[in-house]
Amino acid sequence: MVHGDVRRKGAPSGAQEPPAAPGAGELGWDDSLYGGKGVPVQRDGEAAQPDGEPDGESAADTGTDTATDTDTATATATATAAPDDTMPLTAQSPGGPGGADGTGKGGGGDQPRRRRRALRWSAIVLAVVILGTAGGGYLYYEHLNANIKKEDLNIGDAKSRAAKATPNAAGQTPLNILLIGSDARDTKENQELGGAKATFGGSARADVQMLLHVSADRTNMSVVSMPRDTLVDIPKCTDPDTGKVYAASSYPTITNDSLGRGGPGCTVATWEKLTGIHIDHFMMVDFSGVVSMADAIGGVPVCVDANVYSHTSSGKGSGLKLKKGTTSVKGVQALQWLRTRYGFEDDTDIARTKAQHMYMNSMVRELRANATLTNPNALRKLAETATKALTVDTGLGTVAKLYDLSKDLKKVPTKRITMTTMPWEYSASQSGRVVPKPGDAAKLFRLVREDIALDGKDKKKTTASASPTATVAAADPDDKIAVQVQNGTRSAAAAAETGRAAAVTQVLTGKGFTSARADSSTILSEAKTVVRYPSADLEGDAQAVAKALGIPTSQVKKSTAVSGVTLVVGADWRTGTAYKAAAEDDDKTPDSADALNGSDTTACMHVDPNYTW
Repeated sequence: MVHGDVRRKGAPSGAQEPPAAPGAGELGWDDSLYGGKGVPVQRDGEAAQPDGEPDGESAADTGTDTATDTDTATATATATAAPDDTMPLTAQSPGGPGGADGTGKGGGGDQPRRRRRALRWSAIVLAVVILGTAGGGYLYYEHLNANIKKEDLNIGDAKSRAAKATPNAAGQTPLNILLIGSDARDTKENQELGGAKATFGGSARADVQMLLHVSADRTNMSVVSMPRDTLVDIPKCTDPDTGKVYAASSYPTITNDSLGRGGPGCTVATWEKLTGIHIDHFMMVDFSGVVSMADAIGGVPVCVDANVYSHTSSGKGSGLKLKKGTTSVKGVQALQWLRTRYGFEDDTDIARTKAQHMYMNSMVRELRANATLTNPNALRKLAETATKALTVDTGLGTVAKLYDLSKDLKKVPTKRITMTTMPWEYSASQSGRVVPKPGDAAKLFRLVREDIALDGKDKKKTTASASPTATVAAADPDDKIAVQVQNGTRSAAAAAETGRAAAVTQVLTGKGFTSARADSSTILSEAKTVVRYPSADLEGDAQAVAKALGIPTSQVKKSTAVSGVTLVVGADWRTGTAYKAAAEDDDKTPDSADALNGSDTTACMHVDPNYTW
């Protein structure tokens, strides 16, 4: 590698790119669709090579990691300095290194001076090479940072944001990231890939929405997909680019419309409103981004149980055409797989979500098993592609932060990754739309909120009931216990019952809990009434609140999602002043969530017989 030349490679000046998505010329896009693989890219007056690399340099010579470049620089500097360091010693009198008499005391009277000059020159060479490379690495780092597109995380009403998770005993907090797939037709590439010419330049929609939850201890990961046609209440949002304010939806609206009402931040706000889960970050990708990322990864194996061709006489379908069995898809074919609705199972968005889960699991396995991604050039291409393809919130807007995130994700074993779909049922009011399934959807959201692994393999936590020696901290006097009361009565079947937080607060006040306060700004969806507390010293207070209201101790939960004792009035207590306990619940993931484990290599999509060939 020619050190100090990283900026020229990483941020080519006057590069002639092919008419395709960003980075297409470097990433081996399909020849037939994108005008040829390896379109020459000229860089700063150099002769273009077929593979897009400058003359005299191979792809393997280009690195992305500043530390790697610095190590290379150190080695090169050592090799450069060695001859200068030894020349004064070897160019001495014939008597050898010690002088004419071989004693080391005679001859060559200016040896110390020449040695000092040589060492000084070596130090200068070393410093120049290292600084040159470090500067180049810095410039390339800044180039990658400049690739990343950034948007505001949440541009809804800040007061209505879901509570942040409270650190566990080890000081760790869970991580929630919303993954968004945009159907924007805002560029020529996205228009060609997405079709539907009439929608060019129109509002983008969030056709793919997946909440990625990484546990506080980084031992497991859960993914919850929401079908794009789910009817939800979209909150008030503000477009960060134009400043336009969108009022909260006055009736249930399909969730993918949220992206066009204020960008990805509005989709985040919509999720928080529905689930009560605080979302830390988002990552969004469009059609061309999916294609380029799929190419950079190098292919992901997917399976169908019959030949499939997603195409109808009326022009519907993704165009995916695969033979029965397992095929490694990349580029446009990977996008087709992720978009296929007509051809899988019952031709619904639910089946498409299932196919997306299979692809993601397989992609994770492929990335972890693919040794070529330890190759500096492969990593460079992946870094270039990822930073160009992604739109993220400002909290993830640098390469360093994305790298830190990748280290967190890498800690989770593949076998502890669980893909799920939000439990749903068809809407009674709007044909073809779905709503969260009463009970099951709220339960799934609760498990994520409380950082409970969806694979059921959490280590048993020591509790007061599990150990005869464990004791619960004594409760404070009732009038000294601060309780926040929230309304969680909203469900898929009915809107939230107005005023429940205030009504139950009055009940608590009447029982002596005069420090109870209603939080009227937060509306949640909770199947069962629950009392949450963040730490062991407040468990006694939480149990005192539950006992006063007749809430079972099994519904008193330690949770990192609250900062103090919090009572959420659930859908099981919509009216009245007395709570009637329902049947005992558990922490098992609902069967309706259709869970798929990350290590499952047997998954195969069922093909609708009407789409075989």
